[in-house]
Amino acid sequence: MKLAYTMSEERGQIDRILADLAARMIAEGVNLSGVVQTNSGNCDHNHCDMDVQVLPDGAIFRISQSLGKEAKGCRLDPGALEKAVGAVAGTLSEDTALLIVNKFGKHEAEGRGFRPVIAEALARDIPVLLGVSKLSLAAFRDFAGDAAEFVEAEDGALLDWIRVACAEQPCARAGNEATAE
Repeated sequence: MKLAYTMSEERGQIDRILADLAARMIAEGVNLSGVVQTNSGNCDHNHCDMDVQVLPDGAIFRISQSLGKEAKGCRLDPGALEKAVGAVAGTLSEDTALLIVNKFGKHEAEGRGFRPVIAEALARDIPVLLGVSKLSLAAFRDFAGDAAEFVEAEDGALLDWIRVACAEQPCARAGNEATAE
């Protein structure tokens, strides 16, 4: 079982890194499943619009909801998140080389969100790479136990982890020639 997570103190950095990494892997012919997030709008005041795209080139779901200018609470749209989860679950196959999930967050910490998809991928010996929020780190560690490996939030380290995970796992099935060096 190959499970890695990455974290960053900088808001939005993991989203950008994982989206760029996914684009690179897709360009190399690696068969990915999962989601990457993009934020748009005025992100200075926590009012970003949050969209996730199903990998490799699937639907885009707006997972944020507008709660008004002065809103301070969580803006996640749980219904939209669950639609994205369902779309990703439908992409897992024997040809999936890697699952990328932008965030193990509050919903995953509570047993919902992408947690069942992550577990399914791991049960199928598909390597999994996750962003983990600081607030959900303890719940993630409870979920993963000693199985998870921390990888620095930088392209080289993450790419190295992917290449090793794919060399050691049956993900050699799709895109292996692209990931093997």
